Amino acid sequence: MKETTIKVKGMMCGGCENRVKNVLGSIEGVQSVEADHTTGIVKIVSQAEIDSNAIEEKIDTLGFQVVKEDE
Repeated sequence: MKETTIKVKGMMCGGCENRVKNVLGSIEGVQSVEADHTTGIVKIVSQAEIDSNAIEEKIDTLGFQVVKEDE
C-alpha cells in the first residue's frame, strides 16, 4: 500500500471534503481517501503510486487547488 498526502486549498466544509473523497476515490487503484477542510490535508491510500498529475486534474475539476510543496 502507498499513502499520499497532499494539501488542497479551497475546501470550506464537509461537503467539500465529500466531493474530494468521491472524485479521488474514482481513480483506479485508490483504496481510501480522507479529507479535512480545516487543515486542507487529503490522504490517499492506494495499491500503487498514483500519478500526481491525475490527482491535480481531479482536484482542479472541483475548483480547488493542490498546494505544491514549494508554495
